[in-house]
Parts: sequence; structure tokens; C-alpha cells
Amino acid sequence: MQEAGQAKGHPAGPCTMVIFGASGDLTKRKLVPALYNLAHSGYLPENFAVIGFAFDKMSTEEFRSKISLELREYCECEVDPERWRKLCDRIQYMQGDFNNPAAYQKLAGLLAEADEKYQTGGNYLFYLATAPGFFSKIVHQLGDAGLVVEDNDHWRRVVIEKPFGHDLASSIALNRDIAKVLDEKQIYRIDHYLGKETVQNLMIFRFANGIFEPIWNRRYVDHVQITVSETVGVEQRGGYYDNAGAVRDMIPNHIFQLIALTAMEPPISFAADAVRDEKAKILHAMQPPHPDTCLNCAVRGQYGEGAIEGNPKLGYRREPNVRPDSITPTFAAMKLFIDNWRWAGVPFYIRTGKRMATRISEITIQFRQAPFVLFRDTPVEQLPSNLLVMQIQPEEGIWLRFGAKVPGPSVNIGGVQMNFKYSDYFGTSPSTGYETLLYDCMVGDSTLFQRADMVEAGWSVVQPVLDAWEKAPPEEFPNYPAGSWGPRAADELLERDGRHWRSTMG
Repeated sequence: MQEAGQAKGHPAGPCTMVIFGASGDLTKRKLVPALYNLAHSGYLPENFAVIGFAFDKMSTEEFRSKISLELREYCECEVDPERWRKLCDRIQYMQGDFNNPAAYQKLAGLLAEADEKYQTGGNYLFYLATAPGFFSKIVHQLGDAGLVVEDNDHWRRVVIEKPFGHDLASSIALNRDIAKVLDEKQIYRIDHYLGKETVQNLMIFRFANGIFEPIWNRRYVDHVQITVSETVGVEQRGGYYDNAGAVRDMIPNHIFQLIALTAMEPPISFAADAVRDEKAKILHAMQPPHPDTCLNCAVRGQYGEGAIEGNPKLGYRREPNVRPDSITPTFAAMKLFIDNWRWAGVPFYIRTGKRMATRISEITIQFRQAPFVLFRDTPVEQLPSNLLVMQIQPEEGIWLRFGAKVPGPSVNIGGVQMNFKYSDYFGTSPSTGYETLLYDCMVGDSTLFQRADMVEAGWSVVQPVLDAWEKAPPEEFPNYPAGSWGPRAADELLERDGRHWRSTMG
């Protein structure tokens, strides 16, 4: 049996991957391209098989033909026909109802056939690429069918997509419900943002470079900004999104994981639980806003009509499957504090939204200004703050802004940048963000996946905001045009503290 923490850098061990919801959007856009990229890079097991499980009626050959066409559309590289054929030949499809016990008996038979035909060793990876309402039902059906029992050195793991719960109460209930069937070590709560190279590089950047860690604290850092903005609207996800909104969709998972990696203490090792212990401490140290101050420290918005790059865009309420009087926020910003020794008094400003001016995900560390005393008798009017920006998308890289003297007889300071782009130094390789995560699931490394306590801690921080917004519905929606940086109130959130979002710093 492969244990967490085993050496990487080689193909994963034998296993069969079962994708629930195999006919859906996630499978064609992310999972199949990620599996192909793993095969292309030599990390996919030699003894490997895939079983797609969905309600849509089609044969295995029809499913293979479908995903072959989709791979060529969504894969970011040229597909090698022979390499894809070898993988595609190991993919089967079964039509079934997720609620029907008989379907799981059929699945058990297909898994046994795959074990015998492809020598997959009885190791099963179940991927729940379904609507959240099916998570608990599928887990219990797998348990009733005996498919998650680990014996005879066989491992059985379940990957669960976000959202993990709809609020704090439902996340606690879901954790308890699946814990009746699975051990915590079998559960992989996936967040594809943590598959990004820059996100993983955060720990390396901080803990392997002696020049940064000594200044990574309240003495030198003025504040931290995290922005995850999208130019797209809700696309075809209106039915889901209108019941979720910006906070539920992004903050307790994506953004809080970025905060945890940014703010965590050095772990004692890179072992999964050592890293997750430190991340959990940050999530527990984040102060939930007081109910009386929620409306002052959190901002919500909804996009109206506008334009992006000259192209007109509909307002949110006119998107497919969205209620015409919807009060669901498509933008959220918050000011948070981490109540520990390292970060006491340092505000963390976060924002996320759809139909924004630019697609970007980044972490900005703004350092405190140097004392002005040396420059009091010079033309210098103010000293620019040093900025360190970790950019996650669209281009992955890191840049540092510092002050330098402008050439000339007088003393003037200009802000200059040192840029590092992954593509310049290490080249580019096709990636969906899922390759590393799928590989980690196969080798049993849970470092980049959330534990139950981490999920619940994240929800506990945003729950007061969700409650406050429910009690005080917005009166001014929509309150920002598509193609902008969000509502004016988001700028005021920082301006009250004498600060600005990086997009408005110039």
C-alpha cells in the first residue's frame, strides 16, 4: 500500500480512477486534459484505468469518441495520437443512477474487470465531479457496496470537489456524514488553485530564501492584499451560482487557502499533516467579524451591464438561469485580521468578483514605508512602498517593486520592478491546475488538500457576514458595471485606512 509522504518524481502506482459525473463540464475541461498531461509527462501509472460513471445514456465507444473530440478542444498542447490512444483504450463508461444501489454493484464488477485486465492492484480513486447534493449519497452508496474498504494493502480514496457545504452548519453536517463511511485519510477535498505552481512555490519562496522570512511579519509588513478577479460572468453555471454567490464560491476555499499559505508558520517538515497543521492554525486564528461590524468590514456587489475590451456584456440578472430580481452577490471584499504574534494588527484585504476589468489572481505584500527623515531636505515628497506580488494567473510569476534614484542632478526616487516569470526561467508546460493534485491523490500525499477542521474553520469566518447580509438585503444592486473593478464601497474599505487596492495604485 502506498503511504502518504512517499517519494515523488516517478509514475504513481497501479490504480483505477472512477469519475462520477463523467459527462459533465469539469471532466472535459479539466480532468481528461490533466490525465493526458500526466500520461505525456510520464507520471501516470503504467497499470491504470478509468471508469466514467454518469446518468447520460451512451456506450463506451461513444464516450471515448466524445472525450477525444473534447480533448483536442480543451488541451493546451498538441495531442499525440498514439499516446492518447493508449490512454483512451483504458477508459470505460457506465450509465447509471447515483442513487441506485444496483449501479454500484455493476461498478464493482467493472472495477474487478479492470483489476484483472490492467493489473491495477485493487486501488481505487473515486472522483466526485458532481453537484454537491450527490456527495454524501455517493459516499454512502460506495460504503454500502464495500468499495471503500481498505484491506489486503489496497487503498481507496475519494476526491470531493468544492463547495464543501453551503455554510458552517452544512459543512459540519457533511463532514460528520461522510466520516461515517470514510476515514479522514481517505478524503481528498480538492481545490484546483493549490495545483498552481506559484501557490505551491509560496512555501519554497518563504522558507528557502533567507532574505524574505525575517521580514515576513507585522514589524515590516503594512498589509496584505489578495485579489481573485474574473472577466467572465457566470456562463452556464447560473443555476448553481445564484444559490452560492461570490463568498461561498471563492472565499472559504480558494482565498482562505492562499491566506493560510501566505501567513503560516514554518512547518517542522513537508509531511502532509505538518503542513496542514500550520495552515489550520492560521484559519483558526482568523477573527470572524463581529455581527455589529460585518456591514463595515465586508462589501458585496453585483455586476450590471457594461463592456470588457469594447465588447458589451449583460448584467447578472439577465444571465441564463439567474432570477431577474436576484440579490446574489457576484463580488465580495473583506478586511480580516489574524490574531497571532506574527500578524497582530496587519490587515488582510481580500476581494473576488466576476465581470471585472482584468482576469488576475495575485497576492500582494505591501511593506511599511521607510522613515522619511533622510529625505526631508530633498525634492522627494513621499517614499514609494515596497511591494512583493505573487501572481498566480494569467501568468505565473513574482515581482518586487523598490525605489531607485532617477538619473539627474537632483534627488528624485522612481519605483522600479524586478520581474520573474515561470515561463522565462523554466519554460511552459501544459497544465489545467489538476495534474499535481491528481498525482498527489494517486500517491497518497494529502498536503494540498483540506482537512475537516480546516473547512469548518474557513466557514466559521465568513458565516457572520453571510448572516448579516441575509438580514440586511442590498438595496442598490446592481452596483458595478461589467468591466470595472467592483463597487465604489470596495475602494472605500481601504481608503478609510489610508490605503488603496493595487489596481488603483498606479
